[in-house]
Amino acid sequence: MKDALQAILEAALAAADPARAVGRSLAFEDGTIVAEGTRFEAERVFVLAAGKAAGAMARAADGLLGDKVSGGLVVTKDGHDPGPEGFETAFASHPEPDERGVEAARRVQELVESLGDGDLLLALISGGASALLADPAPPIELADLKELTGNLLRSGADIGEINTVRKHVSVLKGGGLARLAHPAPTIALLLSDVVGDDPSSIASGLTAPDQTTLESTRHVLQRYDIDPPESIATHLRDAEETPATDDPVFENVVNVICGGGRHAAEAAAEKAEELGYAPLLLTTTLTGDALGAASMYAAIVREVLASANPVSSPCAIVSGGEATVTVRGGGAGGPNLEFALALAVELDGVGGWTAFSADTDGHDGSTEAAGGMVDGGTAGEIRGSGVDPEEALSENDSYAALEAGGGLIVTGPTGTNVNDVRVALIS
Repeated sequence: MKDALQAILEAALAAADPARAVGRSLAFEDGTIVAEGTRFEAERVFVLAAGKAAGAMARAADGLLGDKVSGGLVVTKDGHDPGPEGFETAFASHPEPDERGVEAARRVQELVESLGDGDLLLALISGGASALLADPAPPIELADLKELTGNLLRSGADIGEINTVRKHVSVLKGGGLARLAHPAPTIALLLSDVVGDDPSSIASGLTAPDQTTLESTRHVLQRYDIDPPESIATHLRDAEETPATDDPVFENVVNVICGGGRHAAEAAAEKAEELGYAPLLLTTTLTGDALGAASMYAAIVREVLASANPVSSPCAIVSGGEATVTVRGGGAGGPNLEFALALAVELDGVGGWTAFSADTDGHDGSTEAAGGMVDGGTAGEIRGSGVDPEEALSENDSYAALEAGGGLIVTGPTGTNVNDVRVALIS
């Protein structure tokens, strides 16, 4: 079943290909650019691509628009593909910001503020852009932004809650990019890595009206007992609200969801069916703690094996979404690795199933693994290597445990970034 799972993962990643996403969402007809049924006449097009898929998206747009492109800037994570020839590329840190991200954000601000009559901004946004563009609002210092980001990442807050806070401590996020580009028209193609594909949540809503408020930001910090550094607390007391739906800066802005987790999950289900497994696509909006998601999957596997309910084997249980990890220990891992290890522990010794959980960008958390692939023998293999899988779970050390048990999925950077994908094959 592991070979089948590998083929299913490859199909899911292919469906999230950034070049395909750009091609199905942008057209160039007789010198006119068309997106979401809206036609744009522009003398010059400037491309801004930010995120883990920025390089591939920029190359696709450059190939489509050709000489219409007058300049481009790509901001992406270390080790990911750069932009096409003639584009400036800036690499920065993810998930915690660094000085290069501050400089990249400054270059973005310079680019959009230079737009004039007849210019159009084509913003190509993918997951990771929010962290890569380190744009703390004055007087917030980078060190304070890093401290806040680290606390949020370790708190168990979901990506929507993290981005709520980011929007209100930033220059470009929460519609700030659109405000700086105004009155130049903006087309934003959004490769979504957030559950529900809300444009205001993807990369903290660089080009979208913000539905969150300063009060909701304070609520997130209070919920997770995060005491922000003084410069951030001061800013949150004095800041203006981010631009909302009725703000005129969005009059000439079109936001298009060009791809997302649903594409990947549906492709996984289709490939499973092709391989002879009846697919059950549970949801593309799974959220919450990875341990709870693993318990749900374990219950479904047991039920299928015992009663052929809710689907008879051979079958594939598929889901997409973004789980979270609440940090309790000092180990290395991420939500996909923790899901895989927890599932292996819960179904220890149970035969007839194999499963994977993977981050579509190729890096789960801060590790070099995309996720994990496990079965009923994995926990025993981990113990046989001298590692206690239950203790590893309690220490959030899923990477080391799965490495010991031969359960890591290592793809390297995939060039895309949509929601995570989980598949369990039962036979």
